[in-house]
This record gives sequence, structure tokens and C-alpha cells, in this order.
Amino acid sequence: MRYDSALFCPESCVLQFIYSQLIRLILPFILLRLWWNGRRAPDLRRNWYQRLGIVPRASGTVVWVHAVSVGETIAAAPMVRRLLVRNPGITILMTAMTDTGLAQARKMFGDQVQYAYAPYDTPGAIRRFLDRANPRILVIMETEIWPNMIRQCRARRVPVFLINARLSERSARGYERIRGLAAPIMRSISWVAAQAEKDAERFRRIGVAPAKVAVTGSVKFDVDIPEDVRAAARTLRQKLAGRPVWIAGSTHGNENDQLIAAHVKVLEKHPDALLILVPRHPDRFEPVAEKTLKEGLMLARRSMGEDPAGAQVYLGDTMGELMMLYGASDLAFVGGSLIERGGHNPLEPAGWGIPVFSGPHFFNFETIYQRLLDDRGVKLVSDADDLAAHVSSLFSDHREREAIGLRALEVVNKNRGALDKVVDGIIERV
Repeated sequence: MRYDSALFCPESCVLQFIYSQLIRLILPFILLRLWWNGRRAPDLRRNWYQRLGIVPRASGTVVWVHAVSVGETIAAAPMVRRLLVRNPGITILMTAMTDTGLAQARKMFGDQVQYAYAPYDTPGAIRRFLDRANPRILVIMETEIWPNMIRQCRARRVPVFLINARLSERSARGYERIRGLAAPIMRSISWVAAQAEKDAERFRRIGVAPAKVAVTGSVKFDVDIPEDVRAAARTLRQKLAGRPVWIAGSTHGNENDQLIAAHVKVLEKHPDALLILVPRHPDRFEPVAEKTLKEGLMLARRSMGEDPAGAQVYLGDTMGELMMLYGASDLAFVGGSLIERGGHNPLEPAGWGIPVFSGPHFFNFETIYQRLLDDRGVKLVSDADDLAAHVSSLFSDHREREAIGLRALEVVNKNRGALDKVVDGIIERV
């Protein structure tokens, strides 16, 4: 067996040992935090042992698809569907780090695939996981790089793919600061399907072999809206009886307060307007509901089956329905962008052909936003007042609203195709 000598140089071995020991040392505190947070979210405590690599044994040709949380899981969905069609004999094992990520996967795929929490990155947990799952290939969505996970897969000749890979300049500089640990890990990656050339250049810069990096584009442009989701969106839209509806999806922290304040201003010009507010994390549902009522706004909660027809704010406090709620709206604001969170995927609302708004902080999706900006398929706002003014303006201008939405959809359509390249690359190696 031939080994890459750089992978086993003394410096990398020492750094890997130190890293593994640190992970082992903090693992009890991670598990304690998991148990503590499970007081309010019992799902966190379920199957906790899977995080130590104790997962059900899998059989057949296993394709391990790892997505950190909800966003990556949604991005993986069209790829998983395509893989199941192209090769129905394979077993898809989907893992996530969060309970919301696995809940999203189960909602999309039911019993079509297998599920587990991803193991924490200790040598023992990864070894137990690989012994039980026995994957033929590991497909990592975007850039979730865990040293022990990748090194042990290489040692077992399990190819590791980074799909829809993106790497910001800030992250690249961070990897360069720990080059002794990072470079050998990067050399262990079998294929990087990068979203854009600048992402590819950064991966090459931090140690991935140039021959293993390809620019495929973003699979998120291959927006997949199943017919049942379209039907549910139509049904909800009919209940709203022609009211002007805007949605704020994947919102964070005090960004929700800003959006509620923006809606108060929108109501001054459009008193029948409805805001569908969808926080990113379930622990924000209650605080957002309380803030809405405190502001004197009429609230309906989706989780309770309350009718939004008479409400001013409709709280999307369920999991896995954001795509459908986008489809029931006239225009969309994509959260995590009024604060320095880095934004979320704007292509989900763009795929419905509705106008898309974002705050100034979208560095996590810079390539996608640049494509939309180039074709005037997205509007950037500086703050809540600016957002309220734009929303009110578009509610009054049907033609402009439709034109912006069509431009957004055109950006999606003309950038499709990455998914076929990615699926072809995976099938070749299964």
C-alpha cells in the first residue's frame, strides 16, 4: 500500500494527536451541554449514543451524506433524490449535527433513507461509526471538515467528496494559520466540487491537490420544489384571500425585533398586510411570539393550527415548511443578513419567482448573491426602515414586483446543471 509521506510527517502526527486529545478532554462537557439543552428540546437527548459512533449497522452499498444542519440538508435533497433514481440499489445514510437537520431530512425522505447523528470527531467515535456504517463513499455538503473523520476515511480507502463546496477568504486564512494540521487533511480529500473559481482557488491554496478540485457551480441553483409542496403553498395562499404577504425566513436573534418593527411600518401603508415570520432555530419561537404580542400585533401560530386570515403576523414555528411558506408569499426577506450572521440561501424564494431582499451581511453566500445582483434579481437593504420602505413600495407596484421576481427566477434557471455534474461524479465512484 502506497502512502502520502506528507500525511504522516512528524509535525502533522503531533498536531493530530494534540487535536484528538483536546476533543477527548472537552467531550464530557459537550455531552453535559447536550443533556442540559435537552431540557427544552428532548430530541437532543434521543439517540445521544449515536454521537459516540454507536449507530445501527448498515448493509449494501452505503453512500454516507453528511449535512451539518437544516440548510445543508435542504441543499442535499435534490442530490439524494437523483442518486436514488439513478442507483436504486444503494443505501443512503444521512447524518447531521443537529436535531433540526435530522428532522428536516425525515420530513423530506421518510423511510427512503437511513438517518443518524454524526459522530463527534474523536478517534474512537469515528472508528465505531465506520465499523457499523461501512460506507463506500462519504459526501460532505459544503465545507464541514473534521480531521479524524477525513483521515480515518482515507485510511479505509473511503473516498471523501466535498460537494457544493465554498470557502470564504476569512476561513481560508484560518486554515492557513494551522497549516500543519489542515494541509494533510486537505490532501486526504478525494474531490472538491466547488461553487465558484475563487472557492476552488482557496481550496488549492490550503492544500487540496489541483487535480482534485473542479468548479461545478452551486447545486442550490437546481432548486427542487416537489409537487406536494407546491400544492400546500397554493392551499395556504387561497386562505389568505389576496392579502399582500411578505415572508422573513431563517431569521436570527434580535433580527426578529427589527423585522417586527419593519412590519409595523408596512402596516401604516398596507393595513391588510401579513408578515410570515420563520425563525431559524426553534428556541426563538416563544420569544418571537411574545415580542409580537407585546407590540400589539395579532398573531397566529402555524404549530397550533391557527388561522392566519385575521392575523398580522403568522409565526412559522414548525420544521421543514419554509420552502412551502415562501411559495405562499408575494416577496421574501432572507434572514441572517441584517446581523453579521452571513445570510442564508436566497435561491429558495427565487425559485418561486418572487422578489428577494437581503440585508448587507451575506458573506456565506457571496457567489450566489453576486449572480443575483448582476441580473438585478435581489434587492439589498441597509436596515429595517429601508426594508419596510421597499416592501411597501412593491406592494403598491405589481408590475415591478413581478419583474423582479422573474429576474430572480431567470438567474436560478440559467445556472442550473451543477447537480448533474455532482451526481455523475458520485455515481462513477460508487
